[in-house]
Amino acid sequence: MDPRPAPVGVDGQTPALPTRVFVTGALGFVGRALLNRYRELGAEVRGMDVRPDPAWDVVGGDISAAGTWQAHAQGCDLVVHTAAVVSNVAAPEAYRRITVGGVRQALDAAIAGGARRFLHVSSCGAYGWHRPPDADEHTPITVLSGNAYQDAKAASEHPALAAHAAGEIACTIVRPSDVYGPGSRPWVLIPLEMIEKGLFFLPARGQGLMAPIYIDDLVDGIVLAAGLEAGAGQIFNLLGEAPVATAEFFAHHVRWAGRSGPPRSFSTPTALRLAGLAAGLGRLLRRPNEASRQSMLMLSKSHSPSMEKAHRVLGYEPRIGLAEGMQRTEAWLRAQGRLARAGGGGGRQP
Repeated sequence: MDPRPAPVGVDGQTPALPTRVFVTGALGFVGRALLNRYRELGAEVRGMDVRPDPAWDVVGGDISAAGTWQAHAQGCDLVVHTAAVVSNVAAPEAYRRITVGGVRQALDAAIAGGARRFLHVSSCGAYGWHRPPDADEHTPITVLSGNAYQDAKAASEHPALAAHAAGEIACTIVRPSDVYGPGSRPWVLIPLEMIEKGLFFLPARGQGLMAPIYIDDLVDGIVLAAGLEAGAGQIFNLLGEAPVATAEFFAHHVRWAGRSGPPRSFSTPTALRLAGLAAGLGRLLRRPNEASRQSMLMLSKSHSPSMEKAHRVLGYEPRIGLAEGMQRTEAWLRAQGRLARAGGGGGRQP
């Protein structure tokens, strides 16, 4: 297959492409996709993660602390910061140390290395789970909500905004919605495993809203935001084609697991109680899982953010609809041997 060309906005917005790119969290779901995309576009790619990968010129290090890993960004004209805690059940200290504290360390590496642009990957979770309809970049973000993930995502934006305001480096922030695709842990692998174990259920009778964005669309949105001069000093929501009910989204996982019928669902109060019991049992057995009250709140969202600004300024337009995205994800799962036991239909209820 021929490499995809560089993305061009719907109004002809053509991003400048970097010569060298440095990605934090480079071996994660989004980080590795960025390495692939920028290499495909002809850039030299480097990065850091908790473990090294010489094949991708990725060094090991601790994003929350200064270290030799920072020198690896020397000479890179773009730094993309993706490293963060991706969970609803991690210890609060981990969010503070990694998700929030890591931003300044990544900024220091970018500035010392001579980068011209720093792009920070935040999240639409920064608005809180129950945001107002069509929340845009002027909508207040959450604070002291009691959810460590979303509070940390909101707080993580401050160092980048402060660095831009101080003239240290041109910064851009993107807030992706629900990113899925081959390799996604929160939206593909974890729910699939839970369905197979009979532990998966949805709140809001399965009618909570998701705003799924396929990984390729997110990466192209990042290329536009990082490469356009109009993106400097700006925040952009990046979403997929259209919001969908959680029952529709996870119906694909049910089929992959060889089960029939819709995903099991309950009213939100009942789901919250069940999640609390599941979390307590996980702690007792020392088998933590993502079946938490916060996960239920996340899956009971009733509104989707607006991506009007990304469309207007960047010319961003998602290209991969849910049906195609799920087909690609299923093909990857089968290629990985992950669905070898599943026939794709007919079976027990999840």
